[in-house]
Amino acid sequence: MTKRLTEKQKEEIVKSFKYGIAIDVLSQKYNCTNSTIIRNLKKNIGELKYKEFFNKRKSSIEKSITNKNHTNDFKNKDFDSDDLREDSHNPKVLNENITASNFAPIDAFFEIAPLDYEIDNSSRKELSSVSLSEVDFPKVVYMVVDKKIELEIKLLKDFPAWDFLPNGDLNRKTIEIFYDLNLAKRSCNKEQKVLKVPNTDVFRIAAPVLLKKGISRIVCAENLIAL
Repeated sequence: MTKRLTEKQKEEIVKSFKYGIAIDVLSQKYNCTNSTIIRNLKKNIGELKYKEFFNKRKSSIEKSITNKNHTNDFKNKDFDSDDLREDSHNPKVLNENITASNFAPIDAFFEIAPLDYEIDNSSRKELSSVSLSEVDFPKVVYMVVDKKIELEIKLLKDFPAWDFLPNGDLNRKTIEIFYDLNLAKRSCNKEQKVLKVPNTDVFRIAAPVLLKKGISRIVCAENLIAL
């Protein structure tokens, strides 16, 4: 089970994240889930700022990995001494061979920032869903319902972010919740309205009923929750 973070811990998490500490490292240090770390970061620095820091770090990591691959390709290249002799009278080939064999690339050594699962999450996300018992919900969440206050039930395949999952999972029935009111409003059409859920324990209480209706997943921005 996760624990509630103190204000001091939240400040430390923000500072550590800005300095490049990985989310999974922070979750282990403060004994909480990755989703708790992410939620508190978005709450304290704002979702746009969080994405900006995250994208910069992801870009830096991808660049480092690309440079490393180029370096390995260069090191693994086979320079045959017979070829050097055969081309010894060709100034262009001789110059290329001498340059390649005697000088190391400038970016031969560099530091790779620690990776965390969110980098994969940006394109693939974590394959396993999070158990409902492990989720640290905020005090209030929001749901989109029709005007008769009927839940909007979707299949998991209706969410593009999860389209990499097997067909068996994509055909699961889901309900969607929102941690942010504005996000909920943007997902609401004229025939729907936003329902405020002030007590998130209702999901644990109603889980058996939802499962009987075939609803086995809750979708939110942070993760995929298994009932």
